[in-house]
Amino acid sequence: MWLQRRVTLRPYPRGFHLITREVLAALPELGQVGTGLLHVFIGHTSAGLTVSENASPDVRRDFERYFNHAVPDGWPAFEHTLEGDDDMAAHIKASVLGSSLTLPVGAGRLVLGTWQGLYLCEHRDQGGARSLVLTLHGE
Repeated sequence: MWLQRRVTLRPYPRGFHLITREVLAALPELGQVGTGLLHVFIGHTSAGLTVSENASPDVRRDFERYFNHAVPDGWPAFEHTLEGDDDMAAHIKASVLGSSLTLPVGAGRLVLGTWQGLYLCEHRDQGGARSLVLTLHGE
């Protein structure tokens, strides 16, 4: 089976947000896959995706603190400033985290660790709605 679906996420505020439920809700066919892969791609240059801790909101806040410290908005050396102080920093953060995830599927569900979830990493103050392409392959 090959299936591809586009999903638009509602606008999220700047930060790291669990989107596992939204992704699963968009793919009821996942329950029919015994063995396969789910590829998740975000079509934006100022937001990224990652897999991490799904229980404690402290982890999400610490991610945000770390990335804001490592790549501060409005760094004077940035040349790309036409879209605001947060734009170039957002591009760098998104590049470091990445724009896609490839996840195992088994027995009709994502094969994640007990404490793992999918994150939307929103790096803009006003990022807006974000588009995902979900590609499911399996049997």
